[in-house]
Amino acid sequence: MLEPNGPLSPEIYWRRRALAIGVIIVALAIVIWLVTMVARGGDSAGADSAAATTTTSAESSASTTSSTPTSSSTTPTSAAATTSATDQPAAQPCQDQSLALKVTVGQPTYKVGDQPAFGTVITNISSAACARDLGAGPQFLVYTLDGQRRLWASNDCNADDPPETKTLKAGEQLSYKGTWFGTTSQPQCAGERLQVPAGAYMVVAQLGAVRSAAEPFNLVA
Repeated sequence: MLEPNGPLSPEIYWRRRALAIGVIIVALAIVIWLVTMVARGGDSAGADSAAATTTTSAESSASTTSSTPTSSSTTPTSAAATTSATDQPAAQPCQDQSLALKVTVGQPTYKVGDQPAFGTVITNISSAACARDLGAGPQFLVYTLDGQRRLWASNDCNADDPPETKTLKAGEQLSYKGTWFGTTSQPQCAGERLQVPAGAYMVVAQLGAVRSAAEPFNLVA
């Protein structure tokens, strides 16, 4: 048996060494575990902070989006007010000297029994807009070529249309068309309507006291 202060046996020496190593390993494991927990705790706090930031940003975006329609909804009211404030005043009546008429014939020659086609253009030759009752429209009148005899007028046998006031801007034009059946007529559609024979004739457009220049045409057998 060895004395207390004598050298250790190999078996006891290795047991103590193994125990020391085990203590060191356990201590390292505890240190590693603590470091891991601290690291995880920091990540969790960062994630919570990021989540809070995202939520705040989303709420801010939603607030901005919802306020946009409210702001734009006032635009129609402003536009309506502007339109009301800029209404144009009523145009003055068109005087005869403010208008010009031009008459046209569909073709220079027609056969007897055909229906010659006429057209006229009314132009506002003044420098300002004006208004005129054009419900009845201009009338067409057919004369012998020398202008001595009136043969037909478009309103002789037609009732006038109801009044219709139209506004023409400066330089604006309105077009009208008419057809002649090739027979005579008289005011109030009085008398017999006779077929006009072959010959040379002319047509004039008239609106009130305003008359166009005459346009010649022919009827052939």
